[in-house]
Amino acid sequence: MAMQSVKALVNGGQASAAPPLGPALGPLGINIGQVVSEINKKTASFKGMQVPVEVKVDSETKEFSISIGTPPTSQLILKEAGIEKGSGKPHVEKVADLKIEQVIKISKMKEDAVLGKDLKHKMKEVIGSCDSMGVLVEGVDAREAMALVDQGKFDKEIKEEKTEISAQEQKELEEERKRLQADLEKRHAELDKTAQAVMKEMTGKEASAIRAKLREAGIPDDMIAKLVPQEKKDDKKEAKK
Repeated sequence: MAMQSVKALVNGGQASAAPPLGPALGPLGINIGQVVSEINKKTASFKGMQVPVEVKVDSETKEFSISIGTPPTSQLILKEAGIEKGSGKPHVEKVADLKIEQVIKISKMKEDAVLGKDLKHKMKEVIGSCDSMGVLVEGVDAREAMALVDQGKFDKEIKEEKTEISAQEQKELEEERKRLQADLEKRHAELDKTAQAVMKEMTGKEASAIRAKLREAGIPDDMIAKLVPQEKKDDKKEAKK
């Protein structure tokens, strides 16, 4: 029995006969529409995410089997948190919050891919990903949540492998996400106002002095780079001529 394999990344619940699947499956002589339909059924819960799939085909009987992987941990976190992207400054700007049940859910979904000898250790890996994305866990910084896991605060939920949250809890998370977004917008507006005041005060000064003054005022480096771009070395050489 000769088996052939096709691997691809598809949009959860939205696979089609277009590339990459169609051209790869066509030469194998199987019903592509049937394969696509099966893939969409199996990946429906991953809608909006890139999902790894593998189709194995018996070249003689044309029978096939489909294996579904799981999206990256970061995508699962985004979906549970109801956001499109993580924070660009995760340690100072938070964008969402997760309940411990959602962390357990993601950990179980990634059970075979995430390192860790047991569920608690796998959860700590997921929480580590939350930390790098600016996502809180149970209303606290991810690093603090990791310590709470170690202290046994969530042992009951972990033992029960609880993965669902109530409608009320979901509503509270949505309200928290809106509050965090409002806080971010307020912070950015305040930084912009401060930066503009410094720029006005430093009109005519050297760029290095302006950058130093902006840093002194607490303006982030990425914002400073946009306001006072670094001179190119070639420009400096030209200026010396």
